[in-house]
Amino acid sequence: MLRLRQAAPALLVTACLLALSACGQMEYPNSTFDHNSDFNTSIDALWDRLLFWGTLMFVLVEVMLVYTMFKYRKRPGGPPAKQIHGHALLEITWTAIPAVILALIAVPTVKTIFATQAPAPAGSLRIEVIGHQWWWEFRYPELGITTANELYLPVGRTAAFELKTVDVVHSFWIPQMGGKRDLITNKSNYMWFTPNADLGTRAFNGFCGEYCGLSHANMKFRMYTVSTEEFDSWAAHQARVAVIADSTPAVGYMFPKEQLPVHVIPQTPIPAGLTFDDNLLAQGDATRGATAFMIGGCIGCHAIGGVPGAVSTIGPSLTHVASRHTLAGGLFPNDGPHLARWIKNAKKMKPGALMNVIGTGEYDPILKRNVAQGGLSDQQIADVVAYLQALK
Repeated sequence: MLRLRQAAPALLVTACLLALSACGQMEYPNSTFDHNSDFNTSIDALWDRLLFWGTLMFVLVEVMLVYTMFKYRKRPGGPPAKQIHGHALLEITWTAIPAVILALIAVPTVKTIFATQAPAPAGSLRIEVIGHQWWWEFRYPELGITTANELYLPVGRTAAFELKTVDVVHSFWIPQMGGKRDLITNKSNYMWFTPNADLGTRAFNGFCGEYCGLSHANMKFRMYTVSTEEFDSWAAHQARVAVIADSTPAVGYMFPKEQLPVHVIPQTPIPAGLTFDDNLLAQGDATRGATAFMIGGCIGCHAIGGVPGAVSTIGPSLTHVASRHTLAGGLFPNDGPHLARWIKNAKKMKPGALMNVIGTGEYDPILKRNVAQGGLSDQQIADVVAYLQALK
């Protein structure tokens, strides 16, 4: 008892510090506990109930345990302990109470499972999510749209996702919307949720939640919730064929760059040793870039709507690539310096990237040699950058 009394002040201070730490007004931009969708709200309600009953039982059991330890501890000169061979009422009680608690847990758990596994409501926005090593493809089949790494959803309307993978197992996860579901080879999984109507124009992070290889941690995407009018404007423009921005009468809606919160803006540094003369970007020519795009092998992997021959689905569609804020699976901002270096040597920019090394003189770890014939010079890369940045 003397030791316990000596330790009591330290235990009290520790408890107070823990309580104060729980009162901080910190921001958690990727928290799963924000009620931003019906899915998220259902899961959080279940979590709160499980936490309540789990905590209650823990406290009751520990109080009884500590009470028993001290009340019936061995004392000097005390009587010998009595041998107990059974107590029917006690045994029934400690069997019945956990059974009741399990029922209180099982009923809401099963109810939530059925609610979140039910078919999506009629009229939902259908979206096909396709996982690749290591980027995301989003298709809106009813709207004729294919894009990559950036997902637009109208608030107040249910989004029904069909989840697929073309290689290994991935997992589709937007923490602030709740839910995380695997993409499994040769099988489609399904998930749906409705972004709350009062969310407005906001940006969220998305991740791959299942280890899928060397660049698993670099397989990210962005989700934007927008109004119905903003979504319709975005969708109408995305469904058009690609044209250089100077010749198109209007550009559809694009999530405003100035409204991007800090937590969705990529902060990945450019790898050391990958150089590019950024002054060449000001001299880039989109017309020359379109030609370099064709002869540089880019059409072997990428599609651009309206460009004959550019129909491959191996890599991300580049039809309106300039309307995206990120590139390389959400790893870098979609600007000239990052795009130029990505084109020059994607494998150095992102470990395990499957995109070919294109820059002349750059080392290709697959071919085990420097790129020579067929590679693009820095000026040609600057031209390709100009071309791609015109495809809004």
